[in-house]
Amino acid sequence: MSRICHQKYALALTFSLAFFLGVLSACARSSAQRGLVVAGSTSIQPFADHWAEVYMKENPGRVVNVQGGGSSAGIQASREGAADIGMSSRELKPEEHDLLEVIVAWDGLAIIVHPENGTEGLSLEQVQGIFSGNVDNWSALGGPKHAITVVTREEGSGTRGTFQEMVMKSSRITPRAIVQDSNGTVREIVANDRHSIGYISLGLVNEKVKALRFESVEPSYENIDRKKYRLIRPFLFLTKGPPNRAARDFINFVLSKQTQELIRNNGLIPIFKED
Repeated sequence: MSRICHQKYALALTFSLAFFLGVLSACARSSAQRGLVVAGSTSIQPFADHWAEVYMKENPGRVVNVQGGGSSAGIQASREGAADIGMSSRELKPEEHDLLEVIVAWDGLAIIVHPENGTEGLSLEQVQGIFSGNVDNWSALGGPKHAITVVTREEGSGTRGTFQEMVMKSSRITPRAIVQDSNGTVREIVANDRHSIGYISLGLVNEKVKALRFESVEPSYENIDRKKYRLIRPFLFLTKGPPNRAARDFINFVLSKQTQELIRNNGLIPIFKED
């Protein structure tokens, strides 16, 4: 090879190396600026926001960016590397088991109505009838003669997926239902419409709505812990392969006894048993 060729080759190599190092530096800056990205289930999101807030307070300089989008979006984001941790509030499908999953908490699914609704509980068949549209008036359930407003979550939501699997089974939710993209908006609609019915995370039930007994069992921490209340699902953290250091540290923080006690106080079911 001629001396000129050697010089050109060395110059090109130097340029390529400089460019590569520049890209790595930019990526590092971008990663540092965005912090740890946790994305997915809107059911887990408000709880994860709280966990992240406590984590960042205890670890100054670390940033945890929690985003919603739904369970399916969280699964996809963790697969594509757009999120360091994906969040899912439903069990993974067989084709999704390429991801590593960690159960960080358990959650009950509550069927809710307006506090002034006289209904106190429903059977599985009654709930299926309401949400399929076959039972469309409260009078059929011993209530006032008024149409039932059905409120549901959007397709791809882990909450809807769990409700479909555990309650509706082969029946489909009526297309006349009002579709909302978060537990919070479902709760808000039910809180403002005394003839409505919906379903949300038990941990998000407040005084604005009333959680109904399901199959004669009250949705409560005690009944879930005793395996009496049937509508229960896992809250999952997902990673594509072994988590990076930042993700591992945050996962370990959420699994710590301190945070699991916080999870209990948030109305969720921790993964460990009390001593």
